[in-house]
Amino acid sequence: MTRPTWLPIAGAALLAAACGRTDPPPNAALERSAPAADVRLPREVDVIESTVPAHTTLDRLLRANQLREELVVSAVDAVRDVFDPRRLRAGQPYRLVRTLDGVLREFEYAIDTDRFLRIFCKEGGTPAALDARVLNYDKQTAVTAIDARIDAARPSLIAAIEAAGETLPLAMDLADIFGGEVDFRTELQPGDSFRVLFEKATRDGVFCNYGAILGASISVAGRKLDAFRWVDERTAKAGYYDENGRSLKRFFLKSPLKFEPRVTSRFSLHRLHPIDNVVKAHLGVDYAAPIGSPVVAVANGTVLSAGFSGGSGNMVHLRHGDGFETFYLHLSAYGPGIRGGAHVAQGQLIGRVGMTGSATGPHLDYRLKKNGVFVNPLAVHSRQAPGEPIAEAQLAAFRTSRDALRSRLASTLLAEAPKQKPDAVPAIRTR
Repeated sequence: MTRPTWLPIAGAALLAAACGRTDPPPNAALERSAPAADVRLPREVDVIESTVPAHTTLDRLLRANQLREELVVSAVDAVRDVFDPRRLRAGQPYRLVRTLDGVLREFEYAIDTDRFLRIFCKEGGTPAALDARVLNYDKQTAVTAIDARIDAARPSLIAAIEAAGETLPLAMDLADIFGGEVDFRTELQPGDSFRVLFEKATRDGVFCNYGAILGASISVAGRKLDAFRWVDERTAKAGYYDENGRSLKRFFLKSPLKFEPRVTSRFSLHRLHPIDNVVKAHLGVDYAAPIGSPVVAVANGTVLSAGFSGGSGNMVHLRHGDGFETFYLHLSAYGPGIRGGAHVAQGQLIGRVGMTGSATGPHLDYRLKKNGVFVNPLAVHSRQAPGEPIAEAQLAAFRTSRDALRSRLASTLLAEAPKQKPDAVPAIRTR
C-alpha cells in the first residue's frame, strides 16, 4: 500500500514536539530562502554619444572628453594616415567609449552618409594598440519613382519634389539633367509635371542619399522631354539622352542660377538705369535672388579674372570655346578655387549672389559676349544646337535600354501610387 506523503511531515512534527522544540512561523522558511537583492557592480566604461561642436578638431574633441594625454596624441597620429583630423564637421554625430580612467576603447565619427571614421583599441589600452580606419556604411539601395506636379501651392520644382515625399538633392539632380533645355526659374507653370525613376539609399531604414536618376519624363510649358541614363561603351562615362539618343548636355546651361530667382531686367540697348537715372544699355540679364544663392558656370571654361570691378562689384569673368565669354556681377563671395587661370566645369560653383558695387538689391547680373560683342544671353541659350548623338553602333542597345527604363518607370509609379499624394497620377508618356 502506498504511504501518504504527509506521514513524514507529521512524524517530524511529533518528534519536534517530543523534544520540546517550537516550530518556526509558517513563512520563516520562505524568508530564509529568498534571494538577496541584486548587487550593482560599478560601471567600467562611459559611452558618450553626441555631435561635433563648431570649430573643433579631433585633438580638441578627445581632450574635451577627458581621454589621457598620451592616448589623444596616439589617436590623432593613427588617424592622420586615413583622414585629416582637423576636418571634423560641426553637427556630425560621434560615439566615444572610454574607461573611467580615460582609456580609449572605441571612437566612431560619421564623415558623411557613405563613410565613418573608427578608432579602436586592439588590446591593452596602450597608445601602440590604437588602430584607425575609414569604413563604408552598409546601405541598401532601392529603385523608386515619383510623380511630382506644379500647382498654386507648389509653384517651384523644389516644392513639387518635396510634396512628392523627396528632398532638395533630387530636385538639384533633375535640374542638372535638363539644365540645357529648361529654365526652372522662369518656365514652370501650373500643370507641369515631373516623373522620375531613381536610386535611393537607406541605412537601417533611414534615408542616406540618392543614387543615379535612371530615367525621367517631364512636361514643362507645353513641351514633353525625356531623359534616359546611358553608359557609353567606349568611354564608360554615363550621360543622359533623349528618346532619339541625343545628349541632353548643351554648350550652355539655360541659366547660372538653379532655382527660385526671377528675371528682373532683360538685355536691352536702351534701359533707364535704376541708380544713375539715365537711359543706357543693359548688356546682361538681372536675376533677383537671395544673398548667398549659388552661381554656377554655364559652360566649361577658364577663369580670366575674379575680383572687384567698380560698379560691377565682385565679378567673375570666364572664357569658353567658340569665342564666348561670360560675366557674373555683384557677387557676395567667390567659389572655392576661383582665381585667374583656373579651369571650371559646367555647373561648378563659381560664386554667390550679392549686391556689391552699384546695386539696389541682391541680384546677379549675368552677361555674355560672342567674339568680343555683348549679346542677349536668353536668346543665345534658347537657340542652342541639339546635343551629340549616341554612336550608330550603340543605338540598338540604347533603344533596348530606353524601352526597359520607360517600362520600369511606369510600373514603379503604379506600385508607388498608394504611398504618394492622392492627386498624383501614376502614368508616363509612351510613344
